[in-house]
Amino acid sequence: MKDDFAYNSRNAKIQGLSVQVGELFADMYRDRSLDITGNALEALEAYKSLRRLLPREWDFDSRSRHVGATAAHKATQGANS
Repeated sequence: MKDDFAYNSRNAKIQGLSVQVGELFADMYRDRSLDITGNALEALEAYKSLRRLLPREWDFDSRSRHVGATAAHKATQGANS
């Protein structure tokens, strides 16, 4: 698969950034004292924008998720910290 991270370093970088931003969102969302201006939602929007840059798992199915979705989603839940 051409979109595999082993063959596409740009997608690998985007995946890594999306996981990091997902973790940042989770941290900011948990600690509301640091988020008096809605910055957690801005981090979530950045996460979503990064995820949209990645190809989908299956081109023929519009319901398929973007590659690396499981790890990225876990990061937004605080599961990777």
